[in-house]
Amino acid sequence: METTALNAVVDAVDIETYLLCSDAKQGHALALQIGREMNLGEVDVMFEEFDGYGVRLRLRKYVHRPAQRYRWLEQEAP
Repeated sequence: METTALNAVVDAVDIETYLLCSDAKQGHALALQIGREMNLGEVDVMFEEFDGYGVRLRLRKYVHRPAQRYRWLEQEAP
């Protein structure tokens, strides 16, 4: 298996940011859109908090979801 940083991820990659928006609904839609624009595909919104100006959020892109086949277990024993 090729050694890359992504192959070393055990579970997920989180992105935390603040987006300017007019309300919480728009903020949530922008959160999902940013995942698509970054070519991450489906992302999960783990945290979001609208403060009147925008939304503070944390997105999670799972590389390996719980109970999936894990790449590091598929490696042959030495």
